[in-house]
Amino acid sequence: MNENLRIAVVGATGVVGTEVLSTLLLRDFPAEQLTVLGSERSEGEELAYGEETLEVETVSAETLRGIGLVLLATPADASRTLAPMAQAAGAWVVDASSAFRAEGAVPLVLPGFNSEALGSFKGRIVSLPSAVTTAVANIVEPLRQAFGVAQVQVTALMGVSSSGQRGLKELEQQTSALLSGREPEAHVFPHRVGFNLVPQVGPFLANSPWTEEEAGWTLECARLFASKGEVPVVAGTAVQVPTFFGHGLSLHVRLKKPAPVDQARAALKGSPALKLLDSPTEKVYPLPSLVTADPTIHVGRLRSFPQAPEWLTLFATVDNAGRGAALNLVEAGLRLAGSDS
Repeated sequence: MNENLRIAVVGATGVVGTEVLSTLLLRDFPAEQLTVLGSERSEGEELAYGEETLEVETVSAETLRGIGLVLLATPADASRTLAPMAQAAGAWVVDASSAFRAEGAVPLVLPGFNSEALGSFKGRIVSLPSAVTTAVANIVEPLRQAFGVAQVQVTALMGVSSSGQRGLKELEQQTSALLSGREPEAHVFPHRVGFNLVPQVGPFLANSPWTEEEAGWTLECARLFASKGEVPVVAGTAVQVPTFFGHGLSLHVRLKKPAPVDQARAALKGSPALKLLDSPTEKVYPLPSLVTADPTIHVGRLRSFPQAPEWLTLFATVDNAGRGAALNLVEAGLRLAGSDS
């Protein structure tokens, strides 16, 4: 590892930022080369980092000076301001938000999937796909290689941690209120999410029936698979569910070449990004509670239909804060900075 690399984690007190620090700690990144940054309201907070304590500073051009790698675990609006600021300070920048995912000049990189995109590009900013896209791409790729994939339909059951600490707090407060016989108000989400399902995650696009989250899967998968020479059409529905961490995904995959379930299972089992949990009669299948802090994407409930043998149905879970964001941030950042061990 580059002994001189200095890393700044921006948004360090948030859901993803906390996971980024845990990931860096597991890689034995030294505390003295790590800076934790946030907004003015989090200035002065102290964060545990192994046996060390890191004090949060307010992010600014001054606090970014001398930093070699900036990991942005911030909302899109903040990233649009902070990424150019960090780039101007001479740092490499990796952003986990949706701020730059649609910009062709900014590489969209999923480590282990299209890491070659980090090789040469204009500028110093890299964007990461969403947690749902991360899961879909890693599931589809081994199937694409073995059988070809034409289309993917997704229903994503998304935990409230996708809205950060505010989402976690709102579900906690709503659950408490409902158990006490009170009807809570919704602030973070468009409707009450406690003991409810809301078929809207994020705002709707202008003059469109699709939310930004849903449209993002289509765009991000098209960008990721462009280098593979085969671009499956990915579309679906995002549903906010009353769970704290982890996303569940119901996928319907239309293969170009029909395949028995056993062959599809073997293709998925061969991917290091996936963990196969597929013994439903023994009650073994993916659950959000099992995937927390697991870097793999859990896959199970594989089924096909004799009447439509080209379709494969499965269920998957992904740790949206850990695998879906923090691990990708750290891996892409260290590769970008040329210090991956």
